[in-house]
Amino acid sequence: MHGTIGITLVLIVMLMALPSAADVKPHALISDGAVLQQGMAAPIWGKAGDGERVTVRFQDQEVSTTASHGRWMVRLKPLRPGGPFTMTISGENTIELHNILVGEVWVCSGQSNMRHQVYQSENPEQVIAASKDPMLRLFDVPQADMPPDELKASWQECGPDTVAGFSAVGYFFGRELRKALKAPVGLICSAVGATPAEAWTSLRALRDKSELHSIVENPEKDLRRPACLYNGMIAPLQPYAIRGVIWYQGEANTGRAYQYRTLFPTMIQNWREDWGQGDFPFLFVQLAPYGTDDPNRPYPFWAELREAQLFTSLRVPNTAMAVITDLGDPKEIHPKPKGPVGTRLALAARAIAYGERIVYSGPIFEKMQIKGDCAILSFKHVGSGLAAKYGELKGFTVTGDDGKFVNAQAVIQGKNVVVWSTEVPHPAAVRYGWANCPAVNLFNKEGLPASPFRTDDFPMVTGQR
Repeated sequence: MHGTIGITLVLIVMLMALPSAADVKPHALISDGAVLQQGMAAPIWGKAGDGERVTVRFQDQEVSTTASHGRWMVRLKPLRPGGPFTMTISGENTIELHNILVGEVWVCSGQSNMRHQVYQSENPEQVIAASKDPMLRLFDVPQADMPPDELKASWQECGPDTVAGFSAVGYFFGRELRKALKAPVGLICSAVGATPAEAWTSLRALRDKSELHSIVENPEKDLRRPACLYNGMIAPLQPYAIRGVIWYQGEANTGRAYQYRTLFPTMIQNWREDWGQGDFPFLFVQLAPYGTDDPNRPYPFWAELREAQLFTSLRVPNTAMAVITDLGDPKEIHPKPKGPVGTRLALAARAIAYGERIVYSGPIFEKMQIKGDCAILSFKHVGSGLAAKYGELKGFTVTGDDGKFVNAQAVIQGKNVVVWSTEVPHPAAVRYGWANCPAVNLFNKEGLPASPFRTDDFPMVTGQR
């Protein structure tokens, strides 16, 4: 009898120690050490019992709501930067969250070159040793191909103990923003290697475009299947207030580059619509040189994918592209130099997101004029002038009406490039860097490389696949 009573008492004590089903619990992004976005309404949300009254107190604000179907959300008015601050969330229980900063929040997403970690990049020992910055915070989203019941991750202060396994591109981007803005920065990395853009796009968005129906009808398996990573690793972040996104992906879509002209802008629109923050800045990396240009398979799929990325930067508002034609490796799909990639994305952010009047892009082809046997090319984003890095200009080809491209000579004349070949007396089209692994050297004097381009609109090989 006494034994039964004793067991009963133990069970009661254990049950009392367990959290109530009605306990208020915020989303994982809203936790100790978080960075909240300054200057805009900040959604704060989580779980609680149905009908439970939830109150959030932060920065002299107090906002309340009633939980419904186990969920609750409030929106704080635009927050002032700084910190650390404390947030109190009250319902049946009370939670205090500490060491919260208010600053700039960016999502870092894509495939393996975004996932590539700091310890895998250039000079990792020195970079890691010098990484301590309590005003830079890191949040690594766990890999998931379906919506998790709970996001099991936490914010970490940047330092030698936390940065080694974080996205190298993301870290270098955040480090440069910290230098430029002198404000807290939060980085949310959500990236998975070897994944195509359709895995990061919702089924609704894919079905809304007739050109993309074939993706939905013929799904890949595992983490390549349409919408799986959107559902598992992007939707769970929404509607956390962010300044923008940096993106490094495309390698998995090179065989369908023509389709990527529609798919990539669709994905960007999808994220913007579902986040509900308007056309937030979306900054991305053009593919680096990689592979060989096999004379038996002379048409470079990677060049077509780079063109699709270029078109996206020109046609989709509030986007920018970091060109890295000088950072590739024909034998390594994951080039080690990630520092310059992050730096160029940060330049784009400073211009697009923060309105700084700086040169943030390398030369972008604008128009061609034919004069005699020469093609005269003009460019945007020339900065203080065009430059040929490491010797004479290279990487240009030219064709006449026959469509047979040959290597061309090229020189800089003011803000133009003049292209010609003795083999083509009547030039009709010019290409630059049109190869899987182009050898090119046109820059502006600010040190930013020109994007590969073509002036023709000949049919694409990937449009026939």
